[in-house]
Amino acid sequence: MKILMTNSINSSIYQNSLQIRQEVFVQEQKVPTNIEVDNYEERCTYYVGYINHTPVATARNYLTKDHGWHIQRVAVLKKYRQQGYARELLTFIENQARQQHINYLILGAQDQAQPFYLKQGFTVVGEQFVEAGIKHHNMIKQLTN
Repeated sequence: MKILMTNSINSSIYQNSLQIRQEVFVQEQKVPTNIEVDNYEERCTYYVGYINHTPVATARNYLTKDHGWHIQRVAVLKKYRQQGYARELLTFIENQARQQHINYLILGAQDQAQPFYLKQGFTVVGEQFVEAGIKHHNMIKQLTN
């Protein structure tokens, strides 16, 4: 998988990310568009994984106040799931974070996805919360550089 990244919402990479998010979150999971596309759009870095020039996986992150990265909107198109693309995308993001001496990665994982994130080295922190009608827990991964 080829992974490209951008900080620009005028980029085709960002548009590809939005297309994946629309299909996965809005169409499949019925997340309202006004929740899915939020006021963080312009402050995030976007990552899109491509297979043969087709965008298949995405995620975004932004810098927290205490030098961590908050990862959000991790999604893989349905026909490309269970093929390791989300793991590959997260590994890429983690490697970028390590290069930039980021202290930790944090994300709000849907409870059904917790086993996946546990395998990636994240641990559950805090109480369950509901976002867009979906149960979540925050998960964190400390990075040692």
